[in-house]
Amino acid sequence: MQTERARVRIRKTNLPPPLLVVAVLTRLCVFCWLTIVLPQDAVATELLAPGNHSIEMQYEGRARSYLVHVPNAAAGSARPVVLNFHGGGGNAAAHQQYVQMDALADHENFLVVYPNGTGVLSAKLLTWNAGPCCGYAKDRNVDDVGFTRALVQDLARRMPIDRDRVYATGLSNGAMMVYRIARDAPDLVAAIAPVAGASSLEPSANRDAMPIMQIHSVDDPRALYAGGFGPPFPLTNRRVQHPAVEPSLMRWVDANGCTREPRIGAIAYGGPNKAHSATPMTFAPCRDGVEVVLWRLTGSGHVWPGGKAGYLTHWLGESTDVIDANVEMWRFFQRFTRAH
Repeated sequence: MQTERARVRIRKTNLPPPLLVVAVLTRLCVFCWLTIVLPQDAVATELLAPGNHSIEMQYEGRARSYLVHVPNAAAGSARPVVLNFHGGGGNAAAHQQYVQMDALADHENFLVVYPNGTGVLSAKLLTWNAGPCCGYAKDRNVDDVGFTRALVQDLARRMPIDRDRVYATGLSNGAMMVYRIARDAPDLVAAIAPVAGASSLEPSANRDAMPIMQIHSVDDPRALYAGGFGPPFPLTNRRVQHPAVEPSLMRWVDANGCTREPRIGAIAYGGPNKAHSATPMTFAPCRDGVEVVLWRLTGSGHVWPGGKAGYLTHWLGESTDVIDANVEMWRFFQRFTRAH
């Protein structure tokens, strides 16, 4: 549980975060700092201004943090929230720069939150405890589901948010974390959109159906589409056993009461010489009016489609513009609100 009074430090900057690689470099910058103490049930008298904010908090005696991007639109009614989890070995700032979701958030007027995982170092090489994976967070059984709950509660004290329209997405280990949230905290999110990561966790029984959009390339060199041990994490000897994407997703199809025969949509082509493809496969109808969608990509690597081109291609494989993951998942998210 979060302590009754949490010390929180907010760092505000209108500059975009720098591109960080696996070994994150220390950067010099000038920030405005504001340190406040808020009771657990308090409401901030001053809303977060448009731009990027770094917020530090305590959860279970551990220093935790997240970035939040506030859109430029005038504040007013409660806004939707997209939780966007970085991949294993990354961090929130690098992920924010890579996925480039903030421009869409400004246009569509939703908040984007980039949580930080945990690791031996405080700001780099961070992971999520997604159950079977990964690294420091799994080894120490870090309660990342509880942290996510506390984060949403903390954000709600700073900004008016629509608790029925909180969505979750993430890349790789972050995608696995999204599946764990859908299983262990289905009341927290209205829909999920994991990218380049599957989960071996069984969906929980006796719960409301969960809308899911999975995006994954059959040519992913790290989170193998057909399952099996991926290559070692960069700069380590650790490997992860990945579940096969389609059988893993079918467990959720069954749990959601969806038809097992997908409807195949129009194939999109992109990438170099239009060599990449993206095929939408929709499993519907389902229980409670939800859908499960698989975007089955070819030619691209372990990447966020439409993200920053050429990002860590040595480790991740080819980037792609065959679809814009941000646009596709936001279209999907907008169709669903949290069940009561």
